[in-house]
Amino acid sequence: MATTYKILIMGASYGSLLGTKLAAAGHTVKLVCLPAEADLINQEGAIVRLPIKGREGLVEISSKKLPGQMSAGGTTAFNPADFDLVALAMQEPQYRSPGVRELLEAVAKSKVPCMSIMNMPPLPYLARIPGVDAAACRGCYTDPAVWDSFDPKLMTLCSPDPQAFRPPEDKVNVLQVRLPTNFKSARFDSDAHTAILRQLEKDIEAVRFDTGDAKIELPVKLKVHDSIFVPLAKWSMLLSGNYRCVQKDGMIPIKDAVHGDIEASRSVYTWVAKLCMSLGAAENDLVPFEKYAAAAQSLGSPSSAARALAAGATNIERVDRLVQAIAAQKGMQNPVVDRSVALVDGWLEANRRKV
Repeated sequence: MATTYKILIMGASYGSLLGTKLAAAGHTVKLVCLPAEADLINQEGAIVRLPIKGREGLVEISSKKLPGQMSAGGTTAFNPADFDLVALAMQEPQYRSPGVRELLEAVAKSKVPCMSIMNMPPLPYLARIPGVDAAACRGCYTDPAVWDSFDPKLMTLCSPDPQAFRPPEDKVNVLQVRLPTNFKSARFDSDAHTAILRQLEKDIEAVRFDTGDAKIELPVKLKVHDSIFVPLAKWSMLLSGNYRCVQKDGMIPIKDAVHGDIEASRSVYTWVAKLCMSLGAAENDLVPFEKYAAAAQSLGSPSSAARALAAGATNIERVDRLVQAIAAQKGMQNPVVDRSVALVDGWLEANRRKV
């Protein structure tokens, strides 16, 4: 293998999925996470369980048994300048927490290229999209100031399409993949930084995992695209599915949010896709509604945003509000989206009052 890269990943749930794929390809990965998670990952490795087409049950991968190295630490354990790439894999509200905020600032100052795998595109990424007034979207972020030191040229966005969760009965170093789709990243502004992503894409593609009885190809690849709009394909899914799990008196599974009223789901999905195309996306940057609706059949629990609200969260990622705000810049409005935004606002207000 030609080059091995050092990659810093902030956040250990989605981070451990991407990190395990990178370590399987021979790269060195450092995860930034909570002390209990870091201790377990350092002692026992990160454990990722994946469904494989045509195989019974799940295949289990331990980071301890991979050709690359993975270890973990807290927010002060690493110097971002020592890395070739930083991946942001926390939820957007977490970046303002003590320790994380300072590390994010150090990442910005290090001038190391940064790939976000949040659903919520960081503000500097929005600044790369022609026709979006990023400054007018600041109110959609928990604390927009944390993004102010970043150079948009050093930020890219990767869509976290794979669905994964921490099984409640397992230790915090275990991640189970429910829907093994790909991470889809937009290119960086610079060819040299994009070349790092393309090398990682190639290395992950080449991995064959030894299950003991066979060497198999693993799902969940990294796909790098020239279009900056490809990661925005997730917006249609989030607004027609994830945020519509939030109801006035409780939460429903993504499957029911999408299939309970399929025509309303289709109308929201198409409306968001139209918004993306008005910004410059091509139709083939996006995912057809039928493909998403079929995938949603397997999503039998509420979205992470809905679960967080039900558990009393006072801040969540507000892609719903962001899409509504960008649409308003284009003179577009959708009543189903407006209702979703109002419901989420209501839950957040109620949760904040309790605190």
